This record gives sequence, structure tokens and C-alpha cells, in this order.
Amino acid sequence: MAFGGPPARDDGDDRGALRAALSGLTTRGRSFLAAGVAAAVCAYVLGQGDLLRVGLLLAVLPLVCVAVLVRTRYRVAGTRRLSPSRVPAGTEARVHLRMENVSRIPTGLLMLQDRVPYVLGPRPRFVLDRVEAGGHREVSYRVRSDLRGRYPLGPLQLRLSDPFGMCELTRSFSAYDTLVVIPRTEPLPPVRLAGEAPGYGEGRQRSLALAGDDDVIPRGYRHGDDLRRVHWRSTARYGELMVRREEQPQRSRCTVLLDTRRIAYRGAGPDSAFEWAVSGAASALVHMLERGFAVRLLTDDGTAVPGEGAGGFAGSTQESADSAGLMMDTLAVVDHSDGSGLSRAYDVLRGGNEGLLVAFFGDLDEEQVAVAARMRQRSGGAVAFVLADAAWTQGDAPAPGAEAAFEERLRLLRESGWTAVPVTPGTGLAEYWRQAGHQGVTAESAGGAGGTTGFSGGWS
Repeated sequence: MAFGGPPARDDGDDRGALRAALSGLTTRGRSFLAAGVAAAVCAYVLGQGDLLRVGLLLAVLPLVCVAVLVRTRYRVAGTRRLSPSRVPAGTEARVHLRMENVSRIPTGLLMLQDRVPYVLGPRPRFVLDRVEAGGHREVSYRVRSDLRGRYPLGPLQLRLSDPFGMCELTRSFSAYDTLVVIPRTEPLPPVRLAGEAPGYGEGRQRSLALAGDDDVIPRGYRHGDDLRRVHWRSTARYGELMVRREEQPQRSRCTVLLDTRRIAYRGAGPDSAFEWAVSGAASALVHMLERGFAVRLLTDDGTAVPGEGAGGFAGSTQESADSAGLMMDTLAVVDHSDGSGLSRAYDVLRGGNEGLLVAFFGDLDEEQVAVAARMRQRSGGAVAFVLADAAWTQGDAPAPGAEAAFEERLRLLRESGWTAVPVTPGTGLAEYWRQAGHQGVTAESAGGAGGTTGFSGGWS
């Protein structure tokens, strides 16, 4: 980006730049100009020649500074780098700024200011004394947010000042970057959940070495493939070089369902029930991807993320890191939905056996419990973390019969085949994950009937 005056041949731009520079006079510059004019007037009235010279000097100095800034011809380039560009809530990220003087003359005093949202902290300001021709300067600052979301950083503003501080010109770069603050995640224990067979999701592979020649599934040759894997019969058939797939991965599926209905949660802020559910869904997604599952994120309105690959699952056709990043970016900005039920999510799930289903539910009424029961029929195993609405409402006493109604809904979920775990404030997902594994083992030992556990954590 260029700083200073425009080309002299454009008189209209020159006048515009001059007006902008005059409007950039600082308090000191305006004071000098006013004092000079006042002294000149007094000198004229009183007939004092020395006072007139002083007044002219005071008035001309800020105008000279304006003219010098307008005629300045150096160019400055700026870049911004985030390290990292995606951080969990409550974690700091560092922003690196690099200013480079790409002109042939040294710069004067430069003042930098980067625009950041207020939730990330105060606007950072830096002063660069002098940048030599072809030189550069690097500065950095930290940003931190306890609230997930996508936050724009920039544009970067640069203020150019004369040595006397009479005038300042402000210019802005047009580029900006985005910091993604994702939900907090916590490591989960490697327990076996209900409906999960031994080795389920561990990326088991079936070797094709024992398969007959007709069972080979070839693919196109890629740079770096071993020439010993070339399948000549398929090459002759398709007219291009084909290679043999020696191993075919068989990934198990997992759907993480997040209930985002506004009516299902109360309260707001980092410690609210909804934020716990979002953080829990993020932790479950990362955990299942690390275990080798093909995973997708599903919300109550029927939106599936990433929605690509076989059946909309990620991990089978994409790298796990890319899949996790895409779903985390979605969870960073997910908000309450205006829906009143889970029927749209059920429509997505009723297409067939969707493998393991891990759900994070808010408050459920009898109708939504029935919908959840039908969801269970479309999955190989189902685990529900149900947030007790009354337990998450601070300062309000639970309604009469609320605890009994909550226990009844848990019982209905368990009778339909769900491993239902009640969630209250103050406990991390790792502990509830262990409870889900324990319930699953107990249920399978009892012949598939879900046991009943007491309300965990009590009512606040």
C-alpha cells in the first residue's frame, strides 16, 4: 500500500490529498496555526514587525509539515500471520505483523494500529521509529477469547506523522484475516460404548492379497505408486495405467447429534448448558475420529457436516485432520435454532443403519422422547447425554415434579435402547463418558436392557 501524495499530474487528487492532510492536523498543529494567525493580527493592529515575523513562523510551520507529508513518496507493505489460526476458547493466539519499506527512501515515524473485536482485547498499537529503504520491522501481539466464534482481524491502520507532531495521515490496508475460536475439547477415556463391537472403528483393513483376480478393485495410477502394484488386465481394459488396491479400509460410522433448539436450553455465557453441549459434541467428534471412525456432525434441523463422502460421513474419503477442522469450524459458529422438535434429524437418520449414534440433548418433552426412541432403531448403538434443564438454571428453584419427569424421560430412553446419561453442571464429559461405558456393559450383561442410574449431581 502506498503512503504519501498522489502523482502531480492529477490536480483533483492533489487537492483532495491536501484537504485530507489539512484535516489531519493534530492539536499541536492547530494550536500553532491559530497562534500564528492571532500573532499576525495583533502585529498588524499594533504595528509590531517582530511579532509579525513570529506569527508567520508559527503559522507556516504546520503548513510546511502538511506539504512535506503530502509529497512523501515512499511505499509500505504490510502482512499479518496468525499462529495458530484456529484455537480453543480460552487459549491465546499470537498475531505477527510485518511492515516492509519497499521504496528507495527511509520512512519517518510510523504508528500502527490493528483493528480487533472487543472480545479479543484492546486494540494493539505500535510505534516504528524509522524503517530504512528496503528494510522491514516485525511486531506481534496476543489475542484471547472465552467465547467461540469467528473474529475478523484488521484492516491494519498506519498513521504517518511529521517529526514535529504537527500533522498525522491515516491509511488503512484492505486485507484482513479471520481467527476461529473453536469450542473447548477434553480427552476422553477409551471405553467401549453400548453397541460397539470389539475393534469397532479402529480402521480395520481387509487385505486383498487373498482375493481372486476378479475381486481386485483397481484405481488410476498416482505419482509415487509402486509399479509392482500395476494391474495389467485393468490397464488394458481402461486404456490407462491402473494399480491394485492392496488394502481396503473398513471404517465404522458414528453420528454425533447436537440438539440446538432454543427452547431446550436456558441461560447464556461460557458456562451455560448449551455451551457445555457444544463442547461435549466437539470432544466426542475428535475422540471418534482419533479412534478411526468415519464421523459426521448432525444438528436437530437436519444439517449434516461435512456432508461429503459415503453417506455424508467424513474420515473415509478425507483426512481426519481436515474433517475435524471442518466440523470444528461449524461448531465455532453454531447457534440456537428456532425449531421445536427433532423430526428433521430423524429424517436424516431413518435412511438406514447409521452405526453408533452419540447425542447431546437439551430439555426433552414426551413427544421428543418418542422421536429419539425411533432414532435408536436406526443405529447400531446409541448414547445420549441429556442436560437436566432445572439443574442448569441458576437462582431458580426447579418446578414441582421436574425431577420425577426428568427421571421418567430417562427411563423411556433407556427402555427404547439408549444409554442415557444425565448431565449436571460442574462435571466434565470424561466422567460421563465413563458412565456411558459402564451403563453399556451393564446393559449388555443384562441382555440389552438398559439399567437405571440415579440422577447425578443433584439439583442446584
